[in-house]
Amino acid sequence: MSLYLLIPACLAAGALVGFLSGMLGIGGGLIAIPLLGLALGMSQQMAQGTALVMVLPTVLMAVRKYNQSARIDLGVAAAGAAGAVAFTWLGAQLALGISPVLLRRCFAVFLACLGMYYAWQARRRGRARAAQPAREAAMGAAAGPSRTHAAVAPGAAVPRRPARPLGRVQAAMLGVMAGTMGGFFSVGGAILAVPVLTTVFRLPQTAAQALALTMIIPGSCIALAAYAWDGQTAWHVGLPLAAGSLMLVSSGVRLAYRQPERLLRAAFSAVLFATAALLLLQTAG
Repeated sequence: MSLYLLIPACLAAGALVGFLSGMLGIGGGLIAIPLLGLALGMSQQMAQGTALVMVLPTVLMAVRKYNQSARIDLGVAAAGAAGAVAFTWLGAQLALGISPVLLRRCFAVFLACLGMYYAWQARRRGRARAAQPAREAAMGAAAGPSRTHAAVAPGAAVPRRPARPLGRVQAAMLGVMAGTMGGFFSVGGAILAVPVLTTVFRLPQTAAQALALTMIIPGSCIALAAYAWDGQTAWHVGLPLAAGSLMLVSSGVRLAYRQPERLLRAAFSAVLFATAALLLLQTAG
């Protein structure tokens, strides 16, 4: 494909990827990697290295927008980032040392497992919402007429359990796991951290996405350096993708704050399943 066609196509694709990454908090590379493999025939390593060129500016923009809506605990984020840095390099070296087909299949399995987790989360929240009116009626009947009139209106949001404290040591341990995965798959850091933050520490989905993206910034720089040093980065593709992604990432973040968490989890799960299917399709032949 000539540059006259390639650059506009990358700008358009980057804009779409940026919007989705801002809305779902996935950094963009998750969507770009299989597209680069299918559309341009890149190996898994080359696709991951090229996607990192786009990921960094997109993540920085998304974190800025998230921080404007809800302040990120920079101390906790810094502890997680510190734990991720050294292990990101290790994960990248492991990825660069195996066959592209094996790496692509590992990526597909990883995303499918995460997709099942998010589908389960969305289904569980749906059941909790459906059961809420019955629980409120039972509690009101047990407490008497005065409590019955104070019940929450049907259709209201399911009350959230209070968040658990996330210390810097815990954040550093999470950073080690996220860094290793982020180096190996180039996008796994935030994807791994978000479900841990929402399930174990009970953070809201948007807060977890903001913190996870902040934690992976230094590690993403390390991963990009490793892939570029090994010659697995197509800058002429990654740079226009990055420029396109910056156009719409802020719109995606704004949309994320207007959507119910169950919808965000379901959308995240759908993207993961679709990406896994694309990756397996590439290795089927």
